[in-house]
Amino acid sequence: MMFWYDHDMGGWGYAGMAIGMVLFWILIIVGIVALVRFTSGGPQQRSVPAPRPYDESPEQLLAARFARGEIDEHEYQQRLTVLRANLRQ
Repeated sequence: MMFWYDHDMGGWGYAGMAIGMVLFWILIIVGIVALVRFTSGGPQQRSVPAPRPYDESPEQLLAARFARGEIDEHEYQQRLTVLRANLRQ
């Protein structure tokens, strides 16, 4: 039996075990980190949506509020006058 080297592993066996051990511990650490993040709630989602630019002018928004009945005619006229005065400046 010339090709039998007792019961020991060769160089590739030791390299495979070392790589396997490193991968095992990386997997354990990643699992613990994922578990901690999952149980602590992880990154929180923003509950307030990001502000977006309006497609309507301030006068159109004011007219829409008047049309919905949120403000009366006197308040509409007053706010419209203030808006137009500020636009001229």
